[in-house]
Amino acid sequence: MHADFTTLRRIATAAFVASSMASPSYGQGLIVKKRLSAGLAMEAVTEAVEVCKKAGYAVTAIIVDNEGIRQAVLRGDGAVVHTLDSAYVKAYTAASLAPVRKDGSTKALSERIAKTPGVSTAGLASLPNVNFTPGGVTIMAGDEAIGGIGVGGAPGGNFDHDCAVAALDKIKDLMK
Repeated sequence: MHADFTTLRRIATAAFVASSMASPSYGQGLIVKKRLSAGLAMEAVTEAVEVCKKAGYAVTAIIVDNEGIRQAVLRGDGAVVHTLDSAYVKAYTAASLAPVRKDGSTKALSERIAKTPGVSTAGLASLPNVNFTPGGVTIMAGDEAIGGIGVGGAPGGNFDHDCAVAALDKIKDLMK
């Protein structure tokens, strides 16, 4: 009986290898990934911090790529230490969860959740770095989500959101 199982496993493995070699979806090579240049990412976080500063808010702005890797970070003068974490989780959520949910921002996510009776976010909210507070906006290059910007530190997520949107508005023509 052991030999029969071993033989079947070898046949199944050989069939899988043969089919995967013939399939065009396997072994395609490199994946091209878009992300903002370092200079453009810094321009965006600088704009977010400056827009909030003009409104009287000391914030941190962070840009992440679509895998959640920090690309640019700027902690504004007077921004308290927890704004680093707040801005990151908003950017991370905007980059990783908002595009999947077709929301485009943590503000839109939180509004949709608030309007949907019986929706539980407990499972998603228990994931590391996921936060539904407004202030994270998905960075789009055409129809493709390439990252997120998060702003934290204003006296309300809606103000953080506005600063993030202003930053992306400033660089939108350079993302084509």
